[in-house]
Amino acid sequence: MKKNGQALVEYILIIALISVIAIALVNYFGGYLKDAITKTSCSLVDEVYIKGDKPGDGKCEEKKEE
Repeated sequence: MKKNGQALVEYILIIALISVIAIALVNYFGGYLKDAITKTSCSLVDEVYIKGDKPGDGKCEEKKEE
């Protein structure tokens, strides 16, 4: 009896499950990740980070001179 096909199907199912979980996590935490990257880029270009209403809506604005 050959069980190679069965093992291959099991590996494919495991990979599919891990992929679905990874995509769900990125969708859930995506806004927070985007905000973290935006915050870092604001400091690199010497601008001020402005927090948005929802996660992922943050933006950079020029510093106001006084």
